Amino acid sequence: MKLKVYKSDGSAFTEKEFDIPSFEGSKGVALLKQVIVSYQANKRQGTSKTKDYGEVAGSGKKVLPQKGSGGSRHGDKRAPQMFKGGIVFGPRPRDWSKTITAQAKKIALQRALFELAADGGISVIEKFEVAQPKTKLFAKVLTNVSPAGKRLLVVDTTWSDSVVRASRNLSRAIFSNSSNLNALDLVRTPRILISEDGLNKVLERAKN
Repeated sequence: MKLKVYKSDGSAFTEKEFDIPSFEGSKGVALLKQVIVSYQANKRQGTSKTKDYGEVAGSGKKVLPQKGSGGSRHGDKRAPQMFKGGIVFGPRPRDWSKTITAQAKKIALQRALFELAADGGISVIEKFEVAQPKTKLFAKVLTNVSPAGKRLLVVDTTWSDSVVRASRNLSRAIFSNSSNLNALDLVRTPRILISEDGLNKVLERAKN
């Protein structure tokens, strides 16, 4: 599949062929969804907890006499219908994590790359470099590649100190390394700008 390869300043581009995995129809879509759900589930802490009837503070004495009050019958103040009473069917600590096989991760990454490339969402840059560690210079590169205002995932193998300093104040850009890039990153970002070396590393991971 041919992708646009920009110069390091983002001024001009040429088209170059990359070995992006291809899929027919909806093959791999269901697996991609399963992997994304698993990634999101694995981020959950699972520490939410409420107190039930037996855990809230309070005595077991009836709040009202059984008869003669003119109102409904009540037990003690720890009952669920009472103010500050126990919570019924509230959340309890649990493990939300899901197991993802290496093969599933690989196929999901391939499908996510294919979807993003087919939509024209992948742009390649020869390498990331700036003459000076100034935000204005790096922001100009991003603007040349992608219209301002759109969320952009920027990926490289390693980041030089000057690029890190020049990009730290750019709120629209999300930075990642090619070794950590996964299907979830690609799905939730409409556009990605990746170095040529970084893309080759990602494609190598997706195959092996």
